[in-house]
Amino acid sequence: MNNRFERLELLIGKEKLNELKNKRVVILGLGGVGGYAVEALARCGISSFLLIDSDTIDETNINRQIIATNKTIGNSKAEAWKERVHDINSDAKVEILEEFIDENNFKKIFKGKVDFFIDCCDTVKTKELVIKYALLNNINIISSMGAGARFNPEDLEIIEIKKTSYDPIAKKIRKFLKDEKINKKLMVMCSHEKPVKVVSSIPSNSFVPSSAGLLIASYVFKKLINYK
Repeated sequence: MNNRFERLELLIGKEKLNELKNKRVVILGLGGVGGYAVEALARCGISSFLLIDSDTIDETNINRQIIATNKTIGNSKAEAWKERVHDINSDAKVEILEEFIDENNFKKIFKGKVDFFIDCCDTVKTKELVIKYALLNNINIISSMGAGARFNPEDLEIIEIKKTSYDPIAKKIRKFLKDEKINKKLMVMCSHEKPVKVVSSIPSNSFVPSSAGLLIASYVFKKLINYK
């Protein structure tokens, strides 16, 4: 059993570990939250990913994004994550899509097998498109609400969208689902903490987005192995 996933196999067993090797996870948005979700899931033995982000790594990402270092500034986020996943698990199959997702191309991300879809994008209109499509097509989904402008990782939780409070993004998504008459259950990563009021760019730190990404990874991992 001596291999890179030995300690995980001791926790979940060989059968579950082999199941994870056959799962394909799609992650939209590879920033502070999405990046940590990729990191954790790659270390859980998942061997097939579609990673989607059109951005390059900026110096301002260094305070919260695990892929951002002095050496990676200016590089494609998707390419950088593809390389990092392969460094963790050389057997992994990693597809990337370096496009901004909108109404013209969003269906691309659902082509092929999707065992779980993780929405970590920042654009509300894009979130609405992918959430609606996933829910109406019975695709397993979890969506990240806001992780910026907050101090307390202990206020984060995985919760049904209808039970959220304070989060401005969640409020917009709740209204969208109501207007579209979509009554299906949507699980989200959300904070009970009221965000700090901002004028321009959203402030952030190293511990809230990372904690949010790890919570999402934990939720997806347990769903994929049918953990009770």
